Amino acid sequence: MPGTTTAVSAPGKVLLAGGYLVLDREYTGLVFGLSARISVIAQEIPTSQGVQLSEVVVNSPQFLDAEWRYGYHLAPEDGGIKVTQLRVGDRINPNPFVETTLIYALTYIAGKTPTLPAHSFDPARLTVLADSDYYSQPHSSASASAPPLTEKNPTRFAKFPSTLRDAHKTGLGSSAALVTALTAALLSHYLGAPSFDLRSEAGRRTLHNLAQAAHCAAQGKVGSGFDVAAAVYGSIRYRRFSPSVLADLPEPGAPGFAPALAACVESGAWDSEARADGVSVPPGVALRMCDVDCGSQTVGMVKQVLKWRAAAPDGSKKLWDDLQAANEALGAVLRDGRTGEIAGAVARVRELVRAMGAESGVPIEPESQTALLDALADVEGVYNGVVPGAGGFDALALLVRDDVETERRVKEFLGTWSKEKGGVVRLLDVKGEMEGVRTEGLWQYTGWLHI
Repeated sequence: MPGTTTAVSAPGKVLLAGGYLVLDREYTGLVFGLSARISVIAQEIPTSQGVQLSEVVVNSPQFLDAEWRYGYHLAPEDGGIKVTQLRVGDRINPNPFVETTLIYALTYIAGKTPTLPAHSFDPARLTVLADSDYYSQPHSSASASAPPLTEKNPTRFAKFPSTLRDAHKTGLGSSAALVTALTAALLSHYLGAPSFDLRSEAGRRTLHNLAQAAHCAAQGKVGSGFDVAAAVYGSIRYRRFSPSVLADLPEPGAPGFAPALAACVESGAWDSEARADGVSVPPGVALRMCDVDCGSQTVGMVKQVLKWRAAAPDGSKKLWDDLQAANEALGAVLRDGRTGEIAGAVARVRELVRAMGAESGVPIEPESQTALLDALADVEGVYNGVVPGAGGFDALALLVRDDVETERRVKEFLGTWSKEKGGVVRLLDVKGEMEGVRTEGLWQYTGWLHI
């Protein structure tokens, strides 16, 4: 093991165009990475001479009671690495995304280091830090327990007065960014170059496949994977992988899980497409997110839309084909820098999304969101916006002029809207960006790390 402190980060995402369509390999999604990132810093846990410690600790110091400690052991019959959550104080607080990622990543790593017994992983601490825009609840960056703020980074990692479970998410893809960054940190920490290079195409492919497998297992289903793909590759045009890629993978700990996982990660059967070429926004245009602090039950919405699609195959196919064409047209308008056509291209996408919502009985663009988006489109400097992804009441995506005056007008408008309509609607600091997972300098995390 390299033994040095390693920091990586992965971006959030917004599915600007392609909600629901991205579930089917016939269609694609236009996915943008976001400047809001989740960072994971991996450090050795020092031990006294002669002391053996088989433990991995994951902590999220921005939240209350957010530490997860795990012991680990090798399962029989090539079952991979099994982890056992240990008590912190008088409680065990489950975190399926952290636990599943550890199982998958450590199993894969153990298979890549056959000269070391699987039980000889050096103990490690992994610190998770999320940019503040992932959560919409009230917070205090300057609380007594937060590190001193810096001029370069005044409020990046807010201190929240709640547990992680009780935090209100803004819908930026925190679970996918967490699984991706945690997997990347573990691979970098325990394997290191030349076995794993995050900057290489091969390294990103390994990370993508392993993180997809872990994320699907953690959420209990094989999703489209666009959120993990964006966390790895950044802004992309995405076509999902066939669910059959993961179909034959045994349960963790079952006989043969370890070699099956390695074969799956390194298989050429992964048929997803994540193309960054031609995905961009014009110079002077920014992709911004607007938090409405509600959140949606995405799983239930998806099930209802798919039920409608199965019941009306001809009509739904025509609508989905039209929506795919509109999504591609919007992507071309952005790629080619035709700013004068942005409003119309987005309006066409929204029209078809509302039609899908009406036919399926799912509030993909709820009336209150329609009213807000229409009013925002009248603000000078705002081209248009969408309810991204599966829709509902997650954060809105806006395409706006990238200047301080437009930002000021939008914030003033949202302040007035909140007072008149009730609730809290605010412009997040996050912007769209192209880059995916990357290594980070440790200076950004001063005050948060165990030294």
